[in-house]
Amino acid sequence: MTTTLDWYGCATFRMRTAGLTLFLDAYIDRAANARGTGLRADDIDTCDWILVGHSHFDHLYGAERIAANTGAKIVGSYETVRVMEQAGVPLEQMICVAGGETVDLGNGVKVSVYPSQHSCVWSQGQMSAADEVCIGDLGLTWQEQRARFEELVKYLTTSLEAPAIEHLVGSQQGDRGDGGALLYLIETPDGSVLFQDTSGHWSGIIDSLHPDVAILAAAGRGNIDGEPIQGSLAEFVARQAERIRPRRLVLCHHDDWLPGFSVDTDVAPIRAALAAVEPTPELLELAYLDGTKILPLP
Repeated sequence: MTTTLDWYGCATFRMRTAGLTLFLDAYIDRAANARGTGLRADDIDTCDWILVGHSHFDHLYGAERIAANTGAKIVGSYETVRVMEQAGVPLEQMICVAGGETVDLGNGVKVSVYPSQHSCVWSQGQMSAADEVCIGDLGLTWQEQRARFEELVKYLTTSLEAPAIEHLVGSQQGDRGDGGALLYLIETPDGSVLFQDTSGHWSGIIDSLHPDVAILAAAGRGNIDGEPIQGSLAEFVARQAERIRPRRLVLCHHDDWLPGFSVDTDVAPIRAALAAVEPTPELLELAYLDGTKILPLP
């Protein structure tokens, strides 16, 4: 028995394990000027479960179509479930979680849910390079962060090219923010996998999680216990790996999924930062849809 991952870009993966097909996030469609698989969520015809990390379009958009085409059940925050019900997904096809729940997915696979943090998206315009050191922005109130976020929205509307703007407008589903970011610890007969789809965490929570494989977001300004990292993205990823101590590490959200906002993250600084972590995790660099075997460990 093996567990494999297919990366669809951004933070979306298809995970096959114990005879089940899981989608980790569901964002497959892309702007016409963005890299990707060339597929759309409409093309997915096999899925048992969809685990959604948070409610932003670049994680949730497409889950409604995968659920309709396959009968898959969606697990996500209350905001995710609200948005999906509005998109036509029946309530009985969804499970609301906020952290603290364990869901039996069948075939000896269970997933435990933990509360997490979203990256400090309000702190930047275009995403920074992995080795760029960012400091400051500490202690801002909710109102100050919202004002910064409005500046980001203005930046997007003036900086993105027409195909990206068209995609951004077409993919909006009426979410009211991220809905509360979540971590998923998936226990399989082959071993355990942690899924994080945005660069943020509560330190006290991740200190207790030690999966065999960790999928960690590598984009934007890292959020540690509600405050932006005073350092680089590479440092943020390495610090998380040091706390979690996975044997294998997979990155996500690091491709150029929305040109003009996202960047194609250079993995070299992250790899260099990880080299100082003890024990050093094996960094698996996935290409799109390459069916990488991640478990069991040797």
